[in-house]
Amino acid sequence: MANINKIKGVIGILTGGGDVPGLNPAIRGVAIRAIREGYKVIGIRRGWGGLIDIVRDENADNSKNFFELTEEVVTKAARTGGTFLHSSRTNPSKVSKEDMPPQYKDKYTDDINDITEEALKNLDWLGIDTMIPIGGDDTLSYGLRLHQEGFNVVAIPKTMDNDVPGTDYCIGFSTCISRTIQLANELRTPTGSHERFCVMEVFGRYAGFTAMLPTLAGASHRCIIPEHKFNVEQLTELLVEDRKKNPSNYSMVMISEGAMIEGEDMVFEGSEADAFGHKKLGGIGDIVSDRLKTLSKKYNNGRSIGVINQKLGYTTRCGNPDAIDSIAPMAFGNIALDLVLRKEFGRLVVLNNGKYGNRSIDVIESGSKTVDVEKYYNTERYRPYYNIFEDQPLFIMASQLAK
Repeated sequence: MANINKIKGVIGILTGGGDVPGLNPAIRGVAIRAIREGYKVIGIRRGWGGLIDIVRDENADNSKNFFELTEEVVTKAARTGGTFLHSSRTNPSKVSKEDMPPQYKDKYTDDINDITEEALKNLDWLGIDTMIPIGGDDTLSYGLRLHQEGFNVVAIPKTMDNDVPGTDYCIGFSTCISRTIQLANELRTPTGSHERFCVMEVFGRYAGFTAMLPTLAGASHRCIIPEHKFNVEQLTELLVEDRKKNPSNYSMVMISEGAMIEGEDMVFEGSEADAFGHKKLGGIGDIVSDRLKTLSKKYNNGRSIGVINQKLGYTTRCGNPDAIDSIAPMAFGNIALDLVLRKEFGRLVVLNNGKYGNRSIDVIESGSKTVDVEKYYNTERYRPYYNIFEDQPLFIMASQLAK
């Protein structure tokens, strides 16, 4: 903590929520500019988890909670995927008794505790005067909380789901779409060889962008999204029709993890919720696969059609960033630093209508960002419309706050 008075200020950076390619380029975008402008940069490990785990004692070993970032460290890491700062889904405003850091156990004894007071004390102890959290709406919602407490915050949107309100684009989305298209095309080999259906369950939580865009690009015949409940029998009939039309005698469907069958509820892997109240989605692909195999007899002359069932999941968020997720995060990071230099805090870096900019961080709580079903999704054919492109941004239906 020495020599803080000899520098312009101290910036803290953290990454929260799921990892995606593009996080490390964003960290580099902030850090190199900040260091050259005369700032000290501290990387907080494990999202908000590293911040609340800090022991405010000069003799304590806090190496697992934070460390100073250098140009050498961030430049090397920027070429890789994931986040070298690591991540977590910690919410300092809702810490359970079981997850409470040992140093606070005697002070906070409720089942769920708000320890924002400790988070602010830890930031002060570190000498950090500005935080740049990089994450989805959950991680950034706590950044908004710190802003409301009077702390300097500039936020950067990240999520492969692309569902942070206020921005057309979130870090990780492009690589997710690229990987999904690649994996879907590779799955054509076994699906075609065995003349089956292929069901691909993709991440996306409550938004259907990760299923819609690959389908729009031709990665599957149909897609099922959370924004519209679907009929399994109707889907079966469509897939049998697609299979018959295909010279290789197979058909493919992409299903968002949050998709729901008509008359049924959303499917979860378990009942446990994370610190932001979200239960882990997953399993809809398994259910649909079983029903497709049974129902296909009705539309295939009494013979059932086999199903290849794959959860693409983490394979779409692993590896190095693609071109967009190498360039856009760099720009986001530099814009964040520009805002710090101008002392414009409480802002969210955004990309709208093909132009980089920023909005009030309050936009994070403006409502959910989901697919506009009426405009982009054919609810009878279970696929995107193909007459929606002129005057649309790069990722078509991902546009928001266009005016």
